Amino acid sequence: MAFWDTVRLAFGTFRSNPLRSFLTLLGIVIGVTTVVAMMSIIEGLKNQVNNQLSELGTNCFQVQRLPFGQGNLSAAELARRPRLGYPDLEAIRLQPSILLAAAEDSKGGQKASTAERETRSNVHVWAGTPEYFETNSVSIATGRPFTDTEFVDGRNVAVVGADLADTLFPGMEPLGRQFRLQGRTFLVVGTLKRRGGIMGGGSQDNQAMIPLSTYAGIFGIRDFRVSIQARSAEVLQRAQDEVTLLMRRRHGLKPEETDDFFIFSNASTTEMFNNISAAISAASFGVCLLSLLVGGIGILNIMLVAVTERTREIGIRKALGAKRYRILAQFALEAVVLSLVGGALGVALGVGLSLLARWMVKLPTEVPLWSVVVSLAMSCGVGLAFGIYPAARAAKLDPVDAMRSE
Repeated sequence: MAFWDTVRLAFGTFRSNPLRSFLTLLGIVIGVTTVVAMMSIIEGLKNQVNNQLSELGTNCFQVQRLPFGQGNLSAAELARRPRLGYPDLEAIRLQPSILLAAAEDSKGGQKASTAERETRSNVHVWAGTPEYFETNSVSIATGRPFTDTEFVDGRNVAVVGADLADTLFPGMEPLGRQFRLQGRTFLVVGTLKRRGGIMGGGSQDNQAMIPLSTYAGIFGIRDFRVSIQARSAEVLQRAQDEVTLLMRRRHGLKPEETDDFFIFSNASTTEMFNNISAAISAASFGVCLLSLLVGGIGILNIMLVAVTERTREIGIRKALGAKRYRILAQFALEAVVLSLVGGALGVALGVGLSLLARWMVKLPTEVPLWSVVVSLAMSCGVGLAFGIYPAARAAKLDPVDAMRSE
């Protein structure tokens, strides 16, 4: 009963001075809101990336000229890196652990059209050898991929994404229809399974896939890449080692020289994203701690004011036999309850922001339970840490002096 009486008194303090209490807890609210909202975005993106990478298979990887974001390489080092080509593709295909290897390139910002309709300049054109569909786990919804003969002949055939098909051929079957791209007429031989957006970004369905030989005649080969499928997930590392040794030998690298190419797999991409999300999480918790510190100072201030305002009440309670630990527990619990209210408001706002982000900008948010538990626990910890001094001060008051207070 004493515990619930103390809780009731704490909420009574909050109700009696709602504006002052809310302003005091604003730091805690902001900190908890930041953590919950950021963790929901990161968790949602992480789950989406992991799911989409798992669709590519656990035995696939890629070799390309440049690392993501160009790494820490200077412009001169990047310029010296040799370009990959068809001889590299053929050599990779001969490695014992390799099942399939495909060449590929891509270019965004393109416009496609028919006699009646035209897209914006946001179509992504992917190109590859016929093995591209296997090494990248591209699923065909209707029709077929382009064939070896169409690749060798450089024919103008395309497999289109669901969004591009809806834009160019609304309400119609796209198979067998034609559209224009860069002044050339392409025949639609297949459509891709709808995949949606990636990492909350643009759609993966607004694209067209064409033979690499056809692409080279339009755009030239800009960034020749090789996507590779190992014979099984068990020999994936061996396959990567074979390709690494092969490329070093073909590029004439000495043992002490670093690789002048870049190899990545689904596992390395996932690890890279997890490292980035961990850094963002750490930064979010840093903001939270600063906000909680500000909120804690506010709690310290309001509890000192509460002790001053209720000095006579404390004196009367002690005169009636209240022990020091009861007075200490009362004011410490009031501080914890106040900070917990701020934490709960922050959680509610954080969840609301994550839902708003999912609705407005289509971010795949997902609030992790641990972020809610940690945020509330941190709020309670701040309340206890900053409320213990005012509580101890109240417990030490002399009852006679306290009752004389006006």
